[in-house]
Order: sequence, then C-alpha cells, then structure tokens
Amino acid sequence: MNEVKAIVSDIKSGTIKPIYFLMGEEPYYIDKISDYIEEHVLDEAEKGFNQQVMYGRDASIEDIVSAAKRYPMMAERQVLIVKEAQDLSRNIEKLVSYAENPQPTTVLVLNYKYKKLDKRKKLHKAIAKTGVIFESKKLYENQVSDWIRRVLSGKKYQIEPKAALMLVEFLGTDLSKISNELEKLMLVLPEATIINDKHIEENIGISKDFNNFELRKAVGEKNIVKANRIINYFAENPKSNPLIMTISLLNGFFTQLLSFHGLKDKSKNSVAKAIGVNPYFVDEYFLAARNYPMRKVAQVIAMLREADVKSKGVGANQPSHDILKELLFKILH
Repeated sequence: MNEVKAIVSDIKSGTIKPIYFLMGEEPYYIDKISDYIEEHVLDEAEKGFNQQVMYGRDASIEDIVSAAKRYPMMAERQVLIVKEAQDLSRNIEKLVSYAENPQPTTVLVLNYKYKKLDKRKKLHKAIAKTGVIFESKKLYENQVSDWIRRVLSGKKYQIEPKAALMLVEFLGTDLSKISNELEKLMLVLPEATIINDKHIEENIGISKDFNNFELRKAVGEKNIVKANRIINYFAENPKSNPLIMTISLLNGFFTQLLSFHGLKDKSKNSVAKAIGVNPYFVDEYFLAARNYPMRKVAQVIAMLREADVKSKGVGANQPSHDILKELLFKILH
C-alpha cells in the first residue's frame, strides 16, 4: 500500500510526527506501521528509558496524556505506543486538548483497530493538523490474490493464480494469517520459486485436489463424479471444510455467473474486470455459462440461500454433509 510506504519513508528520512493514529478494519497494516516505529525510531540504548507500551483496556486517556507529556531521558525523543486503543473509544475525544498541542519530543502511536474516528469530530481534525491519521481498510476477497502476488513479488517469489486462490479460500481475507503462511513458504522454498498448488498442499496442508476451489470448478463443469468425491472428503474433514464457507463460495461463484450472463462485452479481459476475477479463471465461467443458463443460475442462488438457512439450524436439523449432498444434487441435476 502506497500510504504505508510513504509513512515508513518519512520516518526513515527523519520526518517523524508527534502522533500516529492508526485505525481501521484491517489490523495487518496497523501492526506493520506500529512495529516499524517500535523497532526503528529509537536505538537499543535509548529504548530502556524512552519507549513504553500501554494497553487501552488498562489505561485511561489521562494516563496516556501524562505519559506523553514526559520528557525523554538522554535521547532526542520518547516513543509511547498504545495498543488496543479501541478499548478507549468511549472517551477517545478527551485526547483533543493533547492532540491540539502535542509534546514535540514524544511520538505517540495509537493502534485503534476495527474502528475509526468520526471525521466530523474535533479529535480527527486536531490529529490531521499535527500528526498522521492512517485508515487501514479491509480488502475485498477478489483483491487479496493480487495482494499476495505483490507481497511475494517484493520478496522475489511468484505464485500461480490457483495457489493464491487456495490460500484465500482457506484463510479468508485476514492478511496477518496469510502473511504468516507466506513467511513459512519462503522459509522452505528457494528465492525465485513459482509457488504452485503442490507447494501449498505440502507446506500449508491445504489439499490441492479436495478444496472449495476444485468443488466450484467441478460444479461449473457439471462433473458429478468429481463433485461427489470432494464432498465426501469434506464430510471426513468437516473442521477444515465448514459448510458455511462452502455455501458462501458457491454463492459468490453463481452470483458472478449471473453477472456474466448479463454482460454485453464478453472479451476475456472485460469479463475478468466486470466480475472481479483473474483472467486465468475466465474460461471456467464460459463453460459454466453453457451448463447453467441464466434462469438456472437464479434457481441455484435461491437453493444456496435455502441451504444457508438450513446450515444455521433454521427449519431443519440435518447434518452438514447431508445438506451439502442435497444441495449439489439439486444444482447438478
């Protein structure tokens, strides 16, 4: 993310602000900036007396302001990091007076995860004038594969589209979890490796043949034998393949297929952009569109909604495997 790079670059060059308010739904970048400040603003000799970490659940705004107003000892500045600052959300506006006139020798970092400041309030306006406000927005599922590719490219690795999608389907959009798994891969695979589905299976434990990606593909192809083989595997490994996730991914696929049917321009790149998929996967949608006319797609989406309700125990008391088996029978026949 360019904004993160700009903040880090400013700190490296010595342009350090007195307040960094790091907020938003995606904790990954909040932690990255906070950790960088914690590790690099002070040298090791200065940290003992001049670096402090507080937690929102244990501290009051008054405690934070009091600590921030202290002078550094034998150093140019002190660093005060407030983790889990969202626990102070009820009283966060009390920080206004400090934000309007912050201690110039203090670097105050507030990690305000899963929430954000109201731009209309005084605190947002005050910090925007004297410090840095960074909002870390959650990536959409169709953006995460590109994020994985960019991260790996920066470390001189590449990844095949299917392998990236397997990671997203297994780990969701939690960038911290994905980053941890990528670090594991880079520890065991040599630089310049093109990471494929086999690498994912061997090192992370996601089956390259029995996963939601392969199920989606089998359903799109109307490959009944393969689809049943996969759901039988899911029945034997329910913790790794929760029904709610399978229904959600199939619903996403058929919703995209409905959009595909409505497109006037069906060139490969145009389709990829319109429905939000990698061009590598577009051929699957052409095949699925032949197997599922628009009317059938609408029916399938209704079936998926019904199965979703059943999976949550409403109006039915069926095992997850039976719900999925019944659902796929209706879809494929």
